[in-house]
Amino acid sequence: MISPRIEVDLGAIEHNARVLVKRLARRGIAVTGVTKATLGSPDVAKAMIRGGVTRIGDSRIENLEALRDAGIRVPLTLLRSPAPQWADRAVATAASSLVSDADVVDALSAAAGRRALTHGIVLMVELGDLREGVMVADIGDLARRISRTRHVSLAGIGTNLACRSGVIPGDDQMKQLSALATAISGRFGVGAPVVSGGNSANLGWALGRGSVGNVNDLRLGEAILLGMDPLTRTPIEGLRRDAFCVVAPVIESLDKPTEAWGLRGQGAFGKVAATRSRGTIVQTLVALGRQDVDPDGVTPPVGFHVLGASSDHLVLETPRRVAAGTEVRFGVDYSALLRAMTSPFVAERLVQAPVGHGSAA
Repeated sequence: MISPRIEVDLGAIEHNARVLVKRLARRGIAVTGVTKATLGSPDVAKAMIRGGVTRIGDSRIENLEALRDAGIRVPLTLLRSPAPQWADRAVATAASSLVSDADVVDALSAAAGRRALTHGIVLMVELGDLREGVMVADIGDLARRISRTRHVSLAGIGTNLACRSGVIPGDDQMKQLSALATAISGRFGVGAPVVSGGNSANLGWALGRGSVGNVNDLRLGEAILLGMDPLTRTPIEGLRRDAFCVVAPVIESLDKPTEAWGLRGQGAFGKVAATRSRGTIVQTLVALGRQDVDPDGVTPPVGFHVLGASSDHLVLETPRRVAAGTEVRFGVDYSALLRAMTSPFVAERLVQAPVGHGSAA
């Protein structure tokens, strides 16, 4: 088969989830497992649940619907606020949504009323990263509106950092979030609110020595899936980093010069980086392109180097010629994982390794 594939080690995912759930439980924080990078894979979700996560979150309604259809019964959270026209599907599938807009609140209320449901709303607040969330000065007004709206309930408060602007979650933001949670709980009678401090970028703060305040939930995807800290791109101690592997076959391996010749313009994806002549090398093509994976996010085998990529080809420098058909295995970062799992051209192969394999917590 010429198509690339991604191999998914469910045992590694379960291990990582279990380690993080145990560590965070000591700090009073529960884990929402995030499946969006895996196209809402039910198998990945089940591995996270076996590892102890209390709920599953995803940004796309289609993924949540697939999870529910596959028999996932833990509470589901819609992480990206639905547009009003998606409200009916949101309340039909998710127990709660992360929301920061009054019109969305009204749409969810109407949709939940038609189904005789009460839909939970986690009110998102902006604490500096400038992606989503109501400004702090306006949070009271929106919280009041939610508390007075039928068929929705103010389930809690949350924030998101590091995703757009790289703002590092720390004591200042989490203390502010905790104080807002206390104020909202007192003013609007929210018992035991969810206080969702953020994503995998919060782990350094959450597992530190300081107080976590009222924060009682983190939304973890990258840390569970890849065992990496997204702020530093460094491994998290005790976690496995081999849950995913992209595999693709060689389709050409020839001796070629390192420098192109002829008049040059832009390549298929814009300006081409200048090259330095190094004589003749072994250039190896793999059937893996930008439609399949982010070429900047793959790690080739030792001794192999990525030279470039087009839509359908990954260009490598290899120490020797590699026979056509030989499979090459690549590690992936978050960007490469996201693209590989969502590409229709990359097949998925599940591997259920023993959960006891890998580092201990």
